[in-house]
Amino acid sequence: MMHTASLFSQALSLFDRTIFSRLVKKHQTERYSKGFSSWDQFVAMLFCQLAQAKSLREICGGIACTLGKIKHLGIEEAPKRSTLSYANNHRSWELYQDLFYQTLKVCQESGSVPGKRFRFKNKLLSFDSSTISLCLSLFPWAKFRRTKGGVKLHLLLDHDGYLPTFAVLGSAKRHDSTVARQIPLSKGSIVAMDRAYNDYGLFSRWEKDEIYFVTRMKSNTRYRAVHAFDVPLNRNILSDEIIRLTGPTAEKKCPHFLRRVVVWDAKKKREIVLLTNHLHFGATTISKIYKDRWQIELFFKALKQNLKVKTFVGTTKNALYTQIWTALIAMLLIKYLQFKSQFDWSLSNLVAFLRWNLFTYRDLWKWIDDPFQVPPQPPAPDIEQLLLPGFGQLM
Repeated sequence: MMHTASLFSQALSLFDRTIFSRLVKKHQTERYSKGFSSWDQFVAMLFCQLAQAKSLREICGGIACTLGKIKHLGIEEAPKRSTLSYANNHRSWELYQDLFYQTLKVCQESGSVPGKRFRFKNKLLSFDSSTISLCLSLFPWAKFRRTKGGVKLHLLLDHDGYLPTFAVLGSAKRHDSTVARQIPLSKGSIVAMDRAYNDYGLFSRWEKDEIYFVTRMKSNTRYRAVHAFDVPLNRNILSDEIIRLTGPTAEKKCPHFLRRVVVWDAKKKREIVLLTNHLHFGATTISKIYKDRWQIELFFKALKQNLKVKTFVGTTKNALYTQIWTALIAMLLIKYLQFKSQFDWSLSNLVAFLRWNLFTYRDLWKWIDDPFQVPPQPPAPDIEQLLLPGFGQLM
């Protein structure tokens, strides 16, 4: 059976065009448009991510050489380099920020997200950031240090499916704890963070809002032990204590009881000192919560290795933000396909196979379940019907 749409076209059909049009109207990205729509721009930038196109020339040329398959993508013709460049530079990147959250909502409501790894009912989240280095001569607006440029991507990762539920893209100079204050958290949530986010004023606010945190304790933190728990046998827990902060500033900002758990890292032969405001979970559970924080590091690694967030097709702030937000949208799309598939895909393999088959005419859902299945061939035509008049008499 021959399908009338490519895999790329079927993937694009997962985005609601009505919602997309509503977002376009909200941000007025087509106010001065003369034929090149915001959907055309989105298709081109999503192609940039999935096909790993390295330049505007590769994006436009890659779409143009698809031999009549463009209309299936909802566009009339391949964009020109100057047209796509102008759109990336001038059309608000906030359109794609809102589209990211709309796509996230679809992923969460689809019921395809894997279940919890822990027995507790609390929502487990990780928060971290990653700096994207930029050449200062090409991106002078992104000055980070004296000779370096950069932007910082802050992500809140939900451990139910390991999907990013909150993202902030901004200056690399911005301190991590400043962004942490903007995180929308519900009562009872548990946030795992690195020690870069140590902020006693924030910890105090979370304690009052019944939000729990698990983080690394700084080595120079002054404290007083109030109570010591018995450590579990045959585990990697060295000590488990209830403490009060005694530093003048720390005690004033966070006058609450906290918990200090010392864990032995057998792999690196070192002690890891954890700080949390959760006083009821076992020390082993606290240790596992912080260990699972490594998943956000893996997410950043997968994002940088499989999508285009290290090299850019534009040098303005708007163009760069547009490309990074479309990379996050592409990551949600790939995760969604991975969740829906019955095949044991690794994320990197799915990205590679999808890149090689973007314009293959196969049923998307059958393909992700069995990518190596050979589609049935149409019956061979009768050779006598293909012979020209009089040709049969010469044979």
